[in-house]
Amino acid sequence: MLKFTNSGAGLPLVFIHGWGLNSGVWQPSVKLLEQSFRVITVDLPGFGTNVDHQISPYTITNIAKHIADIIDEPAIVIGWSLGGIIATELACQFPKKVIGLVTVASTPCFVEQENWPGIKPEVLTLFHRQLEEDTQKTINNFLKIQAMGSPHLRNDIKQLRELIMQYPMPNKTTLDLSLRFLEEEDQRQQLKHITQPFLRIYGKLDGLVPKAVIEKVTLLAPASDVVIFEKASHALFISELEHFVDTLSSWLKHRILSE
Repeated sequence: MLKFTNSGAGLPLVFIHGWGLNSGVWQPSVKLLEQSFRVITVDLPGFGTNVDHQISPYTITNIAKHIADIIDEPAIVIGWSLGGIIATELACQFPKKVIGLVTVASTPCFVEQENWPGIKPEVLTLFHRQLEEDTQKTINNFLKIQAMGSPHLRNDIKQLRELIMQYPMPNKTTLDLSLRFLEEEDQRQQLKHITQPFLRIYGKLDGLVPKAVIEKVTLLAPASDVVIFEKASHALFISELEHFVDTLSSWLKHRILSE
């Protein structure tokens, strides 16, 4: 079973991190949320505290199954960036375990396609090439992209680096396999199968998930709730921690706990 952290009491919130990083990114949010909720953070297989936990095949579906195994009561699943794709898979495949879905700076299809805004394919190809040469440098470059656009760029990068460096770094194979999720996964048709309350949070200045995609996802999931942080980039829960926690807590209160 995957290792995970568990703190606080109340409605369970399961946090899933993004590509290349680990559950350390959630620590500032956990400190605030654990006062009112039961907060669970989990590292993806091959990342952080689960760096030695290898699964085969390394697919979104299989990763979701492993995370579902640690959910012992109906929970809210919160996924950032790539974690949003995994959280969405959990909501679709395990509806009895997932009573609410929150995606943070995420999209059902990360790569740019015809009539679909996203990351240019050549950018992801470059990351694959860089991984072969220098894993740590690739992670550092990715941190810079995540903070790009933020008014607190240097501070965001510094804080992200400090948080993730508390745990072991993933190996090249894991990074390469998981990077393919960003290239190949397309959940646009899956969104219509989500029946749980669904919150999408975006940063208007995000360099990885362009704001042009927000309206297109709304058309695919018209029942979902949307919040846009006007002055935030990709790592919005770092640069606007209190705003993020307040937004999430308010939504949980009105959409989950009041029902």
